Amino acid sequence: MAVSTASLRLERRIPVAMRLRILALIAICLAELLVVLDNTVVNVALPSIAVQLQARMSGLQWIVDAFTLAFAGLLLALGHLGDRFGRRRVMVIGLAGVAVMSGAGALSTNLGQVIAARAGMGVFAAAVFPATLALIINLFPEARARAAAIALWTSMAGVAVAIGPITGGYLLQYFSWHSVFWINVPIAIIAIAAVLTFVPESRAEHTGRLDIVGIVLSLIAVATLVWTIIEAPKQGWLSGRSVAGYAISVALLVIYVAWELRVSSPVLDVRLFRIRRFSVPAAAITVSYFCAFGFLFLITQYFQGVKEYSALQFGIHSLPFAAAVGFGAPIATLVAQRIGTTATVITGLLMLATGMYIAGQVKVDTPYLGPVVIAMVLMGVGFGVVQGPSTESIMGSVPLEEAGAGSAVNDTTREVGGTLGVAVLGSIMGSIYTNRVGSRIDAIPNGIMNPDQKSLARDTPISVIEVVKAPVSSFLAKPKAELVHAMKVAALEGAQSASYVAVGVLLVCTLAVALLLPWKPQHGNSVLLAWREKPTPSE
Repeated sequence: MAVSTASLRLERRIPVAMRLRILALIAICLAELLVVLDNTVVNVALPSIAVQLQARMSGLQWIVDAFTLAFAGLLLALGHLGDRFGRRRVMVIGLAGVAVMSGAGALSTNLGQVIAARAGMGVFAAAVFPATLALIINLFPEARARAAAIALWTSMAGVAVAIGPITGGYLLQYFSWHSVFWINVPIAIIAIAAVLTFVPESRAEHTGRLDIVGIVLSLIAVATLVWTIIEAPKQGWLSGRSVAGYAISVALLVIYVAWELRVSSPVLDVRLFRIRRFSVPAAAITVSYFCAFGFLFLITQYFQGVKEYSALQFGIHSLPFAAAVGFGAPIATLVAQRIGTTATVITGLLMLATGMYIAGQVKVDTPYLGPVVIAMVLMGVGFGVVQGPSTESIMGSVPLEEAGAGSAVNDTTREVGGTLGVAVLGSIMGSIYTNRVGSRIDAIPNGIMNPDQKSLARDTPISVIEVVKAPVSSFLAKPKAELVHAMKVAALEGAQSASYVAVGVLLVCTLAVALLLPWKPQHGNSVLLAWREKPTPSE
């Protein structure tokens, strides 16, 4: 009797329509979780794939880069197609495609097949991700409800990034690397069923002629930019090939903007970037992802290289970051409703800068319960604080008809920022690490470490495990221990320099947000109403 009474009270508090919208939100977040979690889980499996498929480092990088390139390049195009033909329809097609390509990856018997499957997963993931946020905006047009829904969406993305290592570590402890692909299949099937059951279809009411030229230009421009960023650490940031890539990317983007300003039904209304509540938060998201993904890369090197943790141990020790993101995003989005987006985003950026600085001070013997946890908590909370209000501001500046394209811009800034963070901060750390210990590793006899092992040891401190395992006589035990210690110290020196660069970027971004983003909180009940008011560029 008590249970039924409590249930009746809950039904009275939450109307049926709102309960259905909440169920739809959960289904959408499940689809989002699949895309984000998959990418982080696969990263954990790379060493196992390398051993079983006898893959070199360059091949392993392509497993990651193939997904990133396809995903980033197609976000704008598929977000626009979702606006035209139905966001739920495009999302379901994407989920089904991810399931099929995951099965293909699990059944792969060589590296080329794995890379092809990952590229296919990137294509279909690009159909899923923009639709998630666009559907949320249409489900929750009221400002307060929209902010809460976006906070949950943001938290889910951040938590998925952080729990990926735990999931991957657990799977690899009990199963083969194929399991990191197989796990996507049932999740995708459940997500498809939930989306079809609870999520209503939505699309733009008025669509003109399909902008095929704009779709092609956006694909080539973004893919060229991301490809150049990925290759820059290997080719050299100022090498002829990299400079040519930058120039081609900029030229293509200029052509894309010029074209979009001419057509009546563009893939993306580039005039949105004149609205500061759209463009400045997009820049803040790019910088926060630059630092957060760079931080995750550095801390992976720390936990698995310096501390010599397994993938599962690494995942468990990174939980404070996941918990902090889950806490920061919803709180910040609600706080921003009272004090404004600008003050909230600045607070988040400063927390990121503080956390990044503390992370750079970590030494080989620094205890986990201290600076390491403090840095992760500050980074996680700061990351969440920036994401929620910035995303809400971006989507609040976009008309409902262009929600998919606006979501794609939001997603593209994340992808470019994260890719750039890993490339820049990773290359800074890697160059300092190699300069410190490269010659000592080269001096190791081939009988102890073969050339491939030495090449890997020069590239990443995670290879310290290979050095520890290398068989040596008791006479050489002390030199080996000294080399292992030197590798760890060199890695942390590189991480410190990288952290200083990240702090500098964050402080510049903080100043830009303070000067350019309006301080007065924006109020309104509908993103469509805000668009019809035609805000000036200063707003």
